[in-house]
Amino acid sequence: MRVKVWGCRGSLAVPGADTVRYGGNTSCVSVRGSDGEVLVLDAGTGMRPLGIELAAEGVKVIHVLLSHLHLDHLQGLGFFRPLFNEDTEVHIWGPASPVLPLQERIATYLSPPLFPVRLADIPARVTFHDAPEEPIVIGGLSVRASLVTHQGPTVGYRVEEGDRSVVYLPDHEPGLGVDVALQPTDWLSGYELTNRADVLLHDAQYGDDEYPGHIGWGHSAIGLVVAFAQKADVGQLVLFHHDPGHTDVEMEALVDEARRLWGPADDRVCCAWDGMVIDLDAGGVTLERLPPVA
Repeated sequence: MRVKVWGCRGSLAVPGADTVRYGGNTSCVSVRGSDGEVLVLDAGTGMRPLGIELAAEGVKVIHVLLSHLHLDHLQGLGFFRPLFNEDTEVHIWGPASPVLPLQERIATYLSPPLFPVRLADIPARVTFHDAPEEPIVIGGLSVRASLVTHQGPTVGYRVEEGDRSVVYLPDHEPGLGVDVALQPTDWLSGYELTNRADVLLHDAQYGDDEYPGHIGWGHSAIGLVVAFAQKADVGQLVLFHHDPGHTDVEMEALVDEARRLWGPADDRVCCAWDGMVIDLDAGGVTLERLPPVA
């Protein structure tokens, strides 16, 4: 399968001269299976260019997997070009809620005065589903979700094809201020979903010096995510959900700190950027890295 990052910024899109290297679009990642299946993880602003590509290719069946419904993970949905093609079938998955069905919650955004087009008027054939707690099969891909620690109903996703797996945890605070390395795995949010994944895309919004002022906000610091990934024995950690206030220069420093904390084999840590491609196949994992800063 091929994974591509279309947006990896958290909270707010921040295009500009200070975010050119890592990108300013909010969370959106595509996963394409070997048989042509298309999954879209979250619907942040990165979803708009992805939709242009999928529409140009004539893709007719698309599964959109939402981790949660905070606006930075949803605001690209109304600009997703395949939704405006009546020949397209779009399945939208998201965390269940005891208050309102997923369709009604999304309709709150896709309706005036927040959006000019009502969800009911979208031409594509749209079907809504609760995120699957048990594995489901979409073509040759196996997909399952699990609730994780964040503000409001939030899930992470694990996608597998053959022996390869990628886990997506864009908004996650596994430690809530405690030492993740000392936590029993049975009580550690996201551990069962992540355990021994080939690739983990994980929230790394804060530097360790910033985190004490944000405990309980639902996001991770660099030290937390490194400890979590090592405890789960992941093959490759990809830092994700970058703080909108972090410039490219600050991002470089955070990546360096994550690698220092990882220790030996620190090449297993890298940072997501808009346009990044990750291939997973029988031969292993091939991960596109940014060239060094000149």
